[in-house]
Amino acid sequence: MSVYTPSEVVEETGFSLDTLRYYEKIGLLERVHRNAAGQRRFTSEDVSWLGMIRCLRDTGMPIAEMLRFAELVREGDHTIADRVKLLEEHDRRVEDQIATLRERQRYLHRKISYYRSVL
Repeated sequence: MSVYTPSEVVEETGFSLDTLRYYEKIGLLERVHRNAAGQRRFTSEDVSWLGMIRCLRDTGMPIAEMLRFAELVREGDHTIADRVKLLEEHDRRVEDQIATLRERQRYLHRKISYYRSVL
C-alpha cells in the first residue's frame, strides 16, 4: 500500500493542509493514520477519496451533502441506491448551472459581436 505525506497529498489533490485538517476534523475524511512521530500519513485510499471530494466540491455540492455521502459510503453497499439518488440530484443541479452559464455565455458572445461591429 502506498503512503503519502501531507505535502504529497496537497500536491496531488490541490487541497491545502488546512482544508485536509478541516475535512478530517468534521469527518469528511476518515481519521488519517499517523507515524510514530505523530505526522499524518495518507493511504492511496485516502487520496482516492479526496479525489471524489474534490469533484463534489468543485461542482458545488454543499459540505452537509458531502458529509451525508461519506456517511452512506461508510455504511456499506446496502446504501448504494441512496448514493446514486444523492449523486443524481446533485448532477441535476450541475446541469442547471451549466445551462445557466451557457445562457450567460451566449449573451456575452452577442455583446462581443456588437462591440466588434462598432469598432
